[in-house]
Parts: sequence; structure tokens; C-alpha cells
Amino acid sequence: MTASSSSPDGDSAGMLALGMADWLCRRAARGPQRPALTSGGQTWSYGELVARAGRMAAVLAAGGVRPGQRVGYLGLNDPLFLVTQFACGWLGAIFVPLNFRLTGPELAFILNDAGVHTLFADDGYTDVIDEVRGRLECRRYLARAAAPGWEGLDALLADAGGGNAHGNAHHNAAPPLAATRPDDVAAIMYTSGTTGNPKGAMLTHGNFWINNLNVTMMSDIASTDVGLNFAPLFHVGGMCCITLPILMAGGHLVLQRSFDPAAVMRDIATHRVTLSFAVPAMLLFISQHPDFARADLSSVRGISVGGAPMPEPLLRLFSARGIPVNQGYGLTETAAATTFLAPERGADKLGSCGTPAMLTEVCIRAFNGAPVATARERGEICVRGGNVMKGYWNRPDATAGAFYPGGWFRTGDVGYTDEEGFYYICDRLKDMVITGGENVYPAEVESVLYDHPAIAEVAVIGAPDAQWGEHVVAVVALKPGASLTLEALQAFAEPRLARYKLPRELRTVAALPRNPTGKVLKIRLREQGGQGG
Repeated sequence: MTASSSSPDGDSAGMLALGMADWLCRRAARGPQRPALTSGGQTWSYGELVARAGRMAAVLAAGGVRPGQRVGYLGLNDPLFLVTQFACGWLGAIFVPLNFRLTGPELAFILNDAGVHTLFADDGYTDVIDEVRGRLECRRYLARAAAPGWEGLDALLADAGGGNAHGNAHHNAAPPLAATRPDDVAAIMYTSGTTGNPKGAMLTHGNFWINNLNVTMMSDIASTDVGLNFAPLFHVGGMCCITLPILMAGGHLVLQRSFDPAAVMRDIATHRVTLSFAVPAMLLFISQHPDFARADLSSVRGISVGGAPMPEPLLRLFSARGIPVNQGYGLTETAAATTFLAPERGADKLGSCGTPAMLTEVCIRAFNGAPVATARERGEICVRGGNVMKGYWNRPDATAGAFYPGGWFRTGDVGYTDEEGFYYICDRLKDMVITGGENVYPAEVESVLYDHPAIAEVAVIGAPDAQWGEHVVAVVALKPGASLTLEALQAFAEPRLARYKLPRELRTVAALPRNPTGKVLKIRLREQGGQGG
């Protein structure tokens, strides 16, 4: 097992290697027999995880992957996702995780934009690639088993390692670790592209290293922790909020293929899970499961929450179960970790996303770019630090527009600080509703409406209004058997909201449209109507 790519005679002399494969090998060397990863009823040790990553690196290298070239991965959560990611780090290649819910044309754009050299598609996802194969520029296609146009990865891995099905390959089958610098790109992660084509955020080896440290320090992660991840790994929430930090700390990762509330509660009890990550929608669905009240969740010492504002009623519900909620805020472009709100401050800082992570700077800037020094004055949240992306792949124009001088990344989120320096997110700049010249921040209205006993889910958007420019629309999914009128909703919210913030239109839907990470697709709500109320 190679522990480091640093060489006393090379360019990286005197510099500790921070590459993805470097730290995994170093961690494994400390305890190769320790459990690293459990998935699908099978557990791999750290030694086995490194061996598999080395075999994958050998397969990729044999197919022509060299430092800087891109390798795509399309599929649900699986140990092979991480094996491929670490193998890319091993070779100095760039990992490109793909959203498995995208259509063929959407995937084709990303694959060609990134210039992916080798693409792996898991079972069930080769057909969507075959539909657009003629327009792709990929040079090599890998699937689990060989098929027309696809090489069989399982057989290639077996040949590369000469080991058995449990991953006990010879370490010398792997190529040497490539020398990587902290600012070398480790992954290109594409933003959701709610308007126009998605952009690829270039995250470096150093970005992941700093994020891991931020999360480890703010969540007090130790090698004795058992982390559960059920969020999609192609998203920074699933990849960076528990998965990679747990592995760097030497803990035990339990990986679920996809999100299922019953499976989450079952695995928490079975594996005595101590830490996990979720978006609020996932916690909502868990809390609504009939087994929630009697589930054994006693081992959980913290759930990190991000990706969307945490509704206050949901926070109170989990706190009542004795489950500490560590709220946070981050973006794809910041490798996730930006601010954290510790559970012990959750009660007196309701609605806050906390204070900056240990290795990250955060500030508020006015909408003209000027720094804001006054508490509770709203502006754009900006971030600077080693976790902030290098830029957007092949988009120098977008990169330039995303930063203020001095390296401050513009998040596009509206926020403010209180007198103690705790940050609050009001909303996305593009989601803000302006009615009669007044700014309405949907998250504020949603938090109030979530308390209504008839509402299961709610999203607030703006709609054109001849008199006021826009008016507030509440799109709700009702609880089974419940009914609701606009007048009743207004009467409920009026004591807690200024009149201009009250919904002027009520639409009911069966369920809110969400992306794979649980975020409500407000652009779709704006495009579609609903049953008026």
C-alpha cells in the first residue's frame, strides 16, 4: 500500500500530499482491518477499500486514463462510486459524478462539456446512454457486465487484482499514486441548472481536504463514529457532509443505495449509527413514517441538516425525540461546509444556519457589492476559504462573475447576521418575491405555514400581479383527509406575518416536485398551475 505520492526529489518536495487517494491510504495504513464501508449487507475493511481503489485505478489506466482526464460515474449510491472516485485521485484524474435522474440529452451535454474520457454506467442506466451514444465524445464505456458497446468492469477488476470476490487483491497490482497538488482539480460537480445549462464546479483536492476538516471539527467526528449516508452521492450533501469526512477520520460508513425512511430507521438501530446527514424533506418523510414514534434512534448523537431551510416545527419534533440537529449551510461551489449551527444553540437561534466553519470566512455584501457591517441588514452571502471551488469548468465568464475581488464567492443567497454574528438565510435572490415594492422571502412565509395542521408540505412562490407586480402564492400538499381554503390559511398566518407577506393565492398539489437531493423545484411550480383555492 502506497502511503503518499510526495517525493523528496519531485515537485511536491516538502509538501504533505492532500490528494484523495493519499489520505485514504494513510488512514488505511493506521488500521487496515478496521471496518470502512458497509453496503448491501457486506462490510469492507479499510485495507479492502484501498485494494479495490487500486484495482480500479489499474483498470482505468489500462484504458488510457491519464492525469487530468475525466472519468464519469452514472448510478445510484454504491461502493463502486467511492472506489471510482478514489481511483481517479490515485491517477490524478478528475471524477465526474452524474445525476442519475437526468435524461439522455441532459447527460450528453454534461459528458461532452466535461470531455469525459471513460464513463461507467451502473445497471439500469446503460440504456439512457445508448440513446445518445451517437452524440457523445467518450472514448470508453464500462458497465458491470459486458454488453454490446460496453466493457464488463467486474471481469476487468478481477483480472487487474488477481484476487477473490471479497476484494483481497495484491497491492502491487495498482499503479503508483500520482503526485497531486492541493489546487489540482479532483472532481467536476455540475450544478442543477435551474436556468440554462448546468455549470461544472471544479473542486480541488485541497477543497475536499479543507471541507473534511471543517466537518470533522464542527461535528466532532472520531474514528469510533458510525456514519449513515442515504443522500445521493453525486451531490455535495451526500458526498461531503458525512461520507468523505467519516472515511478520513477512520470511522465506519454505512451506505444506503437510495433514501427509504424505514431502511434509515432500521440501519440506525442495526449498526448503532451515531451521525448522519439529511435534507429537511428527508427528515419530514422519516417523521411521517408510522414506525417513527417507536424506532430505536438512541445511538444517534447528531444529524447534520442542509440543502434547504429547516422548518421550525420539524426542528422541534426531532429535538423532542432527543436527536440533536446540527444545521449547516453550503453549496456545490463551496464543497458543502460553510456555516454550522450547533445543536445547543438551535433553540435560541431558530432559523439561523450558524457561524462560519473553522477554516472558512463568510460576509454579507449589499446588492451593489459593498460590504455590510450592520446587523440584520440584508445582502448577498459571500464565502472565502480553502473549500471554495477553483471555478467553473470551461466557463471563465461565469467564473469571473461568481467572485468579488479578494476571492469572495457570490452565493446568490440573501441573508443577514444578528448581533452575535449568527447568519440567517432569507432566500435565493432569484426566489425573492417583490410585491408592491416590498421584498418577501419565501422561507420566512413557509416556516409559518408549516405549522398549519392541514399542511404536509408547502412552497411559496411569486406570481404576476397587475396591481402589485407580484403576489405571494402558497403551493401546498395537504395531509390525508385534510382540506384548506385561502381564507382559512390567511387567518392562520395573519398574526405572524405582515399583510403584504400573506398568500393571495392557494394552490394544492399531490406532492411538491423535488430534485434528487430533496430541494423543491420552484421553477417547475412557477411553470405549472394547480388546483386553486
